[in-house]
Amino acid sequence: MGTQVQKITIPTILEVGTNRLENCASYLEKVKLYKVVIFFGEGIKLLFGSKILNSLEKSSQVSLLESYEYDEIRLENLISKAFILPSDTQAIIGVGGGKVLDCAKYIAFLNNIPFISVPTSTSNDAFASSGCSLYINDRRKSVHAAMPFGIIVDLDIVKNSPIKFIYSGLGDIVSKISAIYDWYFEQGHKKSVVSDFAAMMAKKSVNSVVRLEYPNLKEGYFLKEMVDSLTMSGIAMEIAGNSAPASGSEHLISHALDKLLEKPELHGLQVGISTYLMSLVQEHRYQRIEKFFIDTGFFEFAKTLNMKKSDFEKAIDLAPSIKPNRFTTIHVESNRIKAKELLYSNKYLNSILI
Repeated sequence: MGTQVQKITIPTILEVGTNRLENCASYLEKVKLYKVVIFFGEGIKLLFGSKILNSLEKSSQVSLLESYEYDEIRLENLISKAFILPSDTQAIIGVGGGKVLDCAKYIAFLNNIPFISVPTSTSNDAFASSGCSLYINDRRKSVHAAMPFGIIVDLDIVKNSPIKFIYSGLGDIVSKISAIYDWYFEQGHKKSVVSDFAAMMAKKSVNSVVRLEYPNLKEGYFLKEMVDSLTMSGIAMEIAGNSAPASGSEHLISHALDKLLEKPELHGLQVGISTYLMSLVQEHRYQRIEKFFIDTGFFEFAKTLNMKKSDFEKAIDLAPSIKPNRFTTIHVESNRIKAKELLYSNKYLNSILI
């Protein structure tokens, strides 16, 4: 028997640019998805719904069967919603932030129909991945679903989203640097096997952004590069069959902060700071991250968050228990000691964290 060629799923619709919501119906017509249900995040329909709804109303082919303002991510509630959709639904569109996209993505997965991802901010790569973050028995867990059939990103909306969401997206982008290091670290300790193609794609996704000179965070070209990078990260995870190309020790620290803090910061903001910390521990490309975070103003913005060194110390110790089946650099005790020392000895971390 010959060697099997790996097959992966990638989005069929990929529309990133200006005026994309106004043309939503034409993208659906092109792929013959005519009967759709839309899930809007809380408050999103009022802000952006008219652009999509007007587009569908003008179409002679596409019908809106139902629309909901619903971003419930508790599994038991979500399942009950999943099975009252109209029986002739051909696709589900999720519009908004992370919660509604996870909700719509999983409902589409349960119904085995295409999911169209329409993020209104790009604070992390979840809009382009197969994973969902859901509450199961009151605990937040990462759950596998399916890759989006389509991704539609209107850069005018992303541009006008709060700056913290853009910085969060940048934090999630740079995390590939420490995550890929961790993946090869695991392979070196015979705890994992790296998919070199997935690793290559993840590296390309981050390099295309961090190597830009004089980045202007609100400029269309930069935003498109950012969206493309986050999309490539989602596809890298699909190729790998797990989150390793995009999530390593830095994500474990962020997940630990989520557990410890009553009000955690945005995922990508925590991840960005943790990535810089772990790149120092790894002694791997920290100069590049440093320059990028200085040039974009990420460090200056991070100072306004009033995050505490003591919280990061606790998170560093808790991090290995978040995913005990993995073996990243944070799973090694000497690295945890080094990381906690760097919170005080590194001039940027010392000034960002109180």
